[in-house]
Amino acid sequence: MTVTPHQIVEPLGPGLSRVWDLPEVLLDTRTDYQHVVIARTAQGITLFCDNDRQSTEESQLVYHEALLVPAALLADEVRRVLVIGSSEGVLSQQAVAFGADRVDHVDIDREAVRACAEYLPYGYSPAELDAAERADGPVRMHYRDGWEFLAEAAAGTERYDIVVIDLPDENADPEAQHNRLYAKDFLRRCTEVLAPGGVLAAQAGCPTLWRNETLIAATRRFSEIFGTVVYFGSDEHEWAFLSGRADRIADPVDGMIRTLSGAGYRPSSVDPEALRGCTVLPHSVRVALARPSGRTGRDE
Repeated sequence: MTVTPHQIVEPLGPGLSRVWDLPEVLLDTRTDYQHVVIARTAQGITLFCDNDRQSTEESQLVYHEALLVPAALLADEVRRVLVIGSSEGVLSQQAVAFGADRVDHVDIDREAVRACAEYLPYGYSPAELDAAERADGPVRMHYRDGWEFLAEAAAGTERYDIVVIDLPDENADPEAQHNRLYAKDFLRRCTEVLAPGGVLAAQAGCPTLWRNETLIAATRRFSEIFGTVVYFGSDEHEWAFLSGRADRIADPVDGMIRTLSGAGYRPSSVDPEALRGCTVLPHSVRVALARPSGRTGRDE
């Protein structure tokens, strides 16, 4: 274990980076899939994967609620949930709090998931992860490739009310294996395991003007695949999220607000005002979407 103070330089875009001071590094390791660092920062204990901040003690709840809560409010039911990625385990816990009696959590990186349980003060505790690995309780942990897991699920009878994709941000690196889990083929595969009235939710990049390429591409994909698409751009974080369901719903946000009042899980960062104010795509994204899309790798 390294305890010498140092820094992580997180790339944000061409010519722009963010520097994180790490006064104490709790874990610095390379798994079979990525470089994982867990350290104390100004935002509390923080998880980095390949130099990208994934979650912090201070902001993780805002992030995870922005991803799951809109999807749970849009879905007809929240009984069966599939989580792909999300090493920390927070989404699994929130799904159970929403009333799910079965959560299948799929993550390819066993070492990273176990490190999160050991070092992060949020998400799975070591005892909770041990129970999930034994399928003892509503959460079942699967150390599998998400693509392969979905293929098997689609061939079987298991269907999910919500499928959540929580992975590192899509990027232009051709070697980044997680990028394929944002593509149209993967999204369509997700729809094959959705129950009627089910919802697919995914992290969709950043709405900031100089960093919104991923959000534009993701919104195009969702709009081609789903009859109803709801955007949620967190007003307290830097990330945007998309939820989609196959059928067309009139005024989905109004329905989500009504559902929120009776939800079993009471979010601390999503209320009716947030649902009204955070579900309008940024102007620059709407303008870009109104133009014909070019055929680029990010749109496929």
